[in-house]
Formats: sequence, structure tokens, C-alpha cells
Amino acid sequence: MDSMACGFYSMSHGSIPAKLGLTSADSVLDLFYDNLERKKMPSKKRRRKEERPKIHPKNKYSDNPPDFALLASLYPTFKPFVFYTREGRPRIDWTDFNATRELTRVLLLHDHNLHWWIPHGQLCPTVPNRSNYIHWIEDLLSSHIIPRDNTNGGNVRGFDIGTGANCIYPLLGASLLGWSFVASDMTDVAIEWAERNVKNNPNISELIEIRKVKCSQNTLSPEGLSGESSYSEEREGLPSSSLDISASEDKSYYGPAILVDVVRDGETFDFCMCNPPFFESFEEAGLNPKTSCGGTYEEMVCPGGEKAFITRIIEDSVVLKQSFRWYTSMVGRKVNLKFLVSKLREVGVTVVKTTEFVQGKTCRWGLAWSFVPPAKKIVTPHVTEKNILSFMLEGIQRQFGAIHVLQSVESFFLAGGASCKLNASSFVVDITASADHCNALLNNDVKYIDEVASCSNVQEAPSNLCFSILVFQQIPGTLLVKGSLQHRDSALSGFHLLFS
Repeated sequence: MDSMACGFYSMSHGSIPAKLGLTSADSVLDLFYDNLERKKMPSKKRRRKEERPKIHPKNKYSDNPPDFALLASLYPTFKPFVFYTREGRPRIDWTDFNATRELTRVLLLHDHNLHWWIPHGQLCPTVPNRSNYIHWIEDLLSSHIIPRDNTNGGNVRGFDIGTGANCIYPLLGASLLGWSFVASDMTDVAIEWAERNVKNNPNISELIEIRKVKCSQNTLSPEGLSGESSYSEEREGLPSSSLDISASEDKSYYGPAILVDVVRDGETFDFCMCNPPFFESFEEAGLNPKTSCGGTYEEMVCPGGEKAFITRIIEDSVVLKQSFRWYTSMVGRKVNLKFLVSKLREVGVTVVKTTEFVQGKTCRWGLAWSFVPPAKKIVTPHVTEKNILSFMLEGIQRQFGAIHVLQSVESFFLAGGASCKLNASSFVVDITASADHCNALLNNDVKYIDEVASCSNVQEAPSNLCFSILVFQQIPGTLLVKGSLQHRDSALSGFHLLFS
């Protein structure tokens, strides 16, 4: 099985229903923070409903949502923006840019020890939601889907596409996890304020490089590739109904460079991330008037919308290939997610992963892909005295099926001198191996054995070890492999070692 090519591996990560069942009169961001707060205030009505979606468990605000009353008492500049409902709950006016900006400032200072500011009109991010994206990438990097890489000496290095004046992802990634970043942008305003926000935090300033993107006149850009015009609605406030807007028109991206011609020769990164322009037009960007977290026209609008923009990232990734271990982007519409996953399969990526980000009443998705060949993922059982053992074999290229794995199994045992009989119709191979055959297989191929003793501890298996291996497909790319010892008087230890 060690010779079987491993490939496309797709998994939905933490997919959760979007519908929260809350009143449409509430603003999206108010619902988001209220959803955090309600975790501390369970009600009978809420207990009767299905469990609500949760933010990432590693998120600082998962168990401790922002306390507006506490923040108002600690930060006098935030106090004027806080008011109380009839039930005594503290609130802010989400349509007031100054209120949302001050909230972001005090959260970054209070919870992350970050000094931060942006000028009026620039996109103001919500800290809990941005933290979700960071922690999802942390999950990707710590997973075993693709092999670990020590190219950067064990230090994680990321690339933020269109960091904006807020520079929120590099600031959070560096402060929370010690990651280093290259953060790209194209306008003087974004570069100036991103650099200010980095320099105002000397404890992490050496971890973040702000890189200006060269662009021609009349080009549009991603989040933070911002021009001078200002628009008063935050794209995060896009109502969930917009997910049904047709994205069928085939529009190509034109605008400043994204990765190609921005990434320098010889540079390698563990990941890239992006909060792309979700909208295709100014009118579409104004669908939700209930929030005002700033944002320029260029930050929110791109000809072809996010579909065209992320498609260009995919095209750039085909050129750069393994310069990045993971390519990632936020996606605002599920219909676009399906198109983009299909596009990734067309260009031959080896791994695709998706997730769903919780943000009040609005859903956002995360899309990640890689060209790094995935590691074979064999989940082995704890060795017990059983005549039948099984495990799942994942990460198999979709063009390979059970018969190909059986043929690989047959070749493996034949190479060690064992006797094999393959039954293609029933997807079974019967194997008979002598003690010498078993020792040859174990000693020569011990590097492929998972969770078993090293070759120095391998004991000689008895003569005439007979067993069968059955393989059948669960879903494309995932196979169930089952081993069955044919004679109970055969030694179980040899069977366990060989099958593992």
C-alpha cells in the first residue's frame, strides 16, 4: 500500500447551520455579540431550541464574550457609545462608525494588548470574527493532512492579501500565535496606517512586513487595497438572503496583482489569507443599511465580485504551487463556494478544505487548498487480540478505487515472497506467509508501519500465517480496509504486525 498515490482529500470542517432563528429587526453585528453574551445567560426558550452555532473553541471570546459594561467602566472613551436596553443589557449603535471603531480599539487593547487606530471611512473589522479565521488556519497548520515543513525553521510565516489600514490579521496572528507576516496593499492610505499600527506595537513589529503592490490606474482591489472614496456600509453586514444572488455570470478579474508579482522569487509561506471584495457593484454593497463599520468602495467592490477575485487567487496558486503550503480565502456566498471548489479540482490541487464562520445572522465560509501531496492517513486501532482488524484509508486520489489498493497490497506481499490470490470480483486478496516471509516484510518495510514495534523488537511469526484483506470504497477517496485471520490457531501477534 506504500506505493499507492495519495491525492485529493476533501473535508468539511465544522459545518454549522446558518439560521439562528432571531428577529430580523436586530442588526447583524448586534446579533453576533448577543449570541456570544447569551452563552452566559441561558433561557428555557433557548434550551428548547437546537444548539446555536458557536465560534471557534480557541477563540478568546468563545467562553468570555465582550462585556460592554465592563469596557465602558474601564475606558472612558468607549463609555459615551454604550446604552442600555429595557432589560438592562448594554448595547452600542452599530450604525455609528465611531462606536464600532472604538469598540474594536478597546477590544484589541484590553484583550490583546494591541494599540490600534484607523482613519474615518476605512474598513473596521470585528475582532471575534477575525479571530475565527486565524484559529482555523492554526487548525490547518497543525493537522496532518499534508506533511509538516521546516523550511522556515519551524516559524509560521503567512501572507495577508489586502491587509487594509486595519492590518487586523497580521496583528492578531503575531500577538496570539507569534506568526510572522507579509501584508500586501496598494494605496498610500492603507500602507501608511498599516505601518502605523505595526510600529505602535513594538513587541511584534519585527514580525510584520508591509509590502506595497504596484498597480496601474483604474484598477480595483481587495480588502484594504483601498482608494480615497468612502462608503458607509461594512461588507460584513451583507444579509444572509444575499447568498441566493446569482453568480452565474462569467466575469474575469482585472486589477492589481494579488500573489504573482507580489511574492518574491524564492519566498515560501505556510499560508495566505484574504477577506476579498464580496460585491460586484456599489448597489449590491448597500443591501444592508444596519451596520456602519466603514469601508471604501474599493474595499468592497470588484468587477465579478468575490468569485472573480478568488478565481484569480486560484490561478496565481497554479503558478506558485508549493510556494505556499496552504492557500486560503474567505467566501461570502455558498453558491460561489461550490463553483470555486469545482475550479480547484479542475486545476489539480491535492487537498481542499472548507469551514463555516459564525457571524450573527450571516454566514461566511473559509476555503483552503494545497498543492502539497497529502500524507497517507491511516487510522490504526489499538492492537487487541482480535481475528478481524480494520482501518480507514483516506487521502486516495479519486481516480483510484478499491481494486487498485488490492493490487498494491498484492504487490507488497508478493515482493516479500508471500503467496497471494486476488479475487477481483469480491475485492479480496488471500495471503499465506511463512515465518521467513513475515520477517522479510517487517524488517524491510518497517518504516511504513504505524504504531507498532520497531524492527529490533519484531518477533518471528509462525509458519503458515493465513489471512485475507478486503477493501471496499466508503466515499470517493476513502476506503475501508479489513483484515481477517483465517485460522484461529495462527499467532495473532504476527497478524497484528503485518496488518498494521
